[in-house]
Amino acid sequence: MNSIWKPSAPRALAALGVVVTALSLPACGKADASSTPAAVAKTDAAVPTVKLVATRTVRAAPREEVTGTLFPAQALQVGFEVGGRLAAVKLGKGSAVKKGDVLGQLDVEIVDAQVAQAQAAVAAAEAGSVMASDVASRNEALQKEGGVSDLQNRSSSATAAQARAQLLAAQAQLAQARAARRRHDLRAPFSGTLIDAPEQTGATVGPGTPLFNLENLDTLLLKTTVSESLRSRLKPGAKVRVESIGSAGVFTEDATVRTILPSADPATRRVPVELAVPNADGRFVAHTLARAVLLLGEDQDARVLPGTALSSSNGDHVFVVGSGGEVSRVDVQVLERREREVVVLARSPFESVIDHPTPGLSQGSRVTVK
Repeated sequence: MNSIWKPSAPRALAALGVVVTALSLPACGKADASSTPAAVAKTDAAVPTVKLVATRTVRAAPREEVTGTLFPAQALQVGFEVGGRLAAVKLGKGSAVKKGDVLGQLDVEIVDAQVAQAQAAVAAAEAGSVMASDVASRNEALQKEGGVSDLQNRSSSATAAQARAQLLAAQAQLAQARAARRRHDLRAPFSGTLIDAPEQTGATVGPGTPLFNLENLDTLLLKTTVSESLRSRLKPGAKVRVESIGSAGVFTEDATVRTILPSADPATRRVPVELAVPNADGRFVAHTLARAVLLLGEDQDARVLPGTALSSSNGDHVFVVGSGGEVSRVDVQVLERREREVVVLARSPFESVIDHPTPGLSQGSRVTVK
């Protein structure tokens, strides 16, 4: 009879422990393997990678950019000084006119009759004055010879003086009638362009009713404001660059500072400034926005860098990387904004800056460079 061997309880427990240990070792290895990349990823995320771009030195002057509206140097709504029926419109919208050109006419039938009546009154007064003068002269000669009395002589002289006064009054009436006739022709007070004009005739207009809008566009005025601190640095007659905001490539270097008002705007506390912008070639459009670049000093060393490296949150600034990989913020003053670059002044010199800085960058952050 064969006996069946049965392991004791301690041996069985020991064997079970060996199996469990063998099964748990691969799982532990997998857990260690998976935990290592996570730690590495966490370390990489803590130290971001940035790209540096080189800058270059140029000579530039401090400047201030301001915007404003371009207004005509002369603008006037023109109307007749007298009332009447509008008979003719000589020039329409968009016409270029010279000083003295007739813009429109009122019906002259009544005023022409008044002029003719005044002319007849002058002719009658002239005849009466001549007759009275002849009588006065004859009586004066006869009075010396004793042919007429002194009273008759003085009476004829007074009649002659009265006739001359009547002639002067008639001539004044004629001058008034002719002046009224001239005012039935509306003439341009200065050379310019008609921006608005009546499109039909026949309406009865009153004295002073504006009918034509005339603007002189050969010179435009850019009206803007500057801060109080910049007022003392501007001088009348100084050259200014002005460029159109709505039309790319439209600019002039020949604009000048015309007026610096000594009183600030009560609402904005900024000082109003007017710039004269030459526009004989019509490159600028009146009543549009324009930008002026005001030079505020002499040329000095400045840095040119890509526009993508400039940050404007809490003031214009750039970020540079030190030798130890620490980020430093450098405040800059923007002198000029070009198509893809900016020219800046900085108190601290730098050769390269971080391109496309992220919002998370700040003073003292650690980074790695590509």
